[in-house]
Amino acid sequence: MSRHILVVDDDPHIRELLAFALTKAGMMVSEAGDGEAALAEIGRRMPDLMILDINMPRLDGLETCRRLRGGTSEQASLPILFLSSRDDEIDRIVGIEIGGDDYVVKPFSPREVVARVGAILKRGTAPQPKVARIDHGRLALDPESWEARWDDAPVALTATEFELLALLAGLPARVFTRDMIIDRLHGPGFAITDRTIDSHVRNLRAKFPHGADLIETRAGIGYRIGACG
Repeated sequence: MSRHILVVDDDPHIRELLAFALTKAGMMVSEAGDGEAALAEIGRRMPDLMILDINMPRLDGLETCRRLRGGTSEQASLPILFLSSRDDEIDRIVGIEIGGDDYVVKPFSPREVVARVGAILKRGTAPQPKVARIDHGRLALDPESWEARWDDAPVALTATEFELLALLAGLPARVFTRDMIIDRLHGPGFAITDRTIDSHVRNLRAKFPHGADLIETRAGIGYRIGACG
């Protein structure tokens, strides 16, 4: 079954360009010209992934993402690839912090966007380890259902957040450098910055009670799972 991608951008030429590239890659595409139209489209049919421009009239991409992350569990876990018209680190980091899975800066190559969409979708469908559940203190992760729980209460995570947390919790004695995390989550040579990983970690900490104990920072090295006690 082809994957359904929602492309949200106020520039019709960009929507047309991405729709052509994604359709050529075997995906089904719907479009929206701003955040309000995107939310209405999602209300009619939930896509498998949304490509979301940051700078749009009426309702911009960041606020659209915030509303989704505060919505139903299905909306909160919808994978989002941000588009930014400015090569601005703040835009990138803020987008990731509120729950984006990745970002691309304009001007972009349609092939790069398609590759990043494919990588995000693959993370959500890739075969999981034989260990069906990871238990670590008050944290429980079920790789088969992509469900995270704290004290048996569900916590909505994006696919990237779940994979990062499962990586750390699956090897609790190990400290992972940022480069190691990027390689495990995206594959060797994938071009994202260390600060993106830092933003994912901050976002995870914000979603859990006692978030400061969820993931430990090892100064000058990287991260490992906390005690979660």
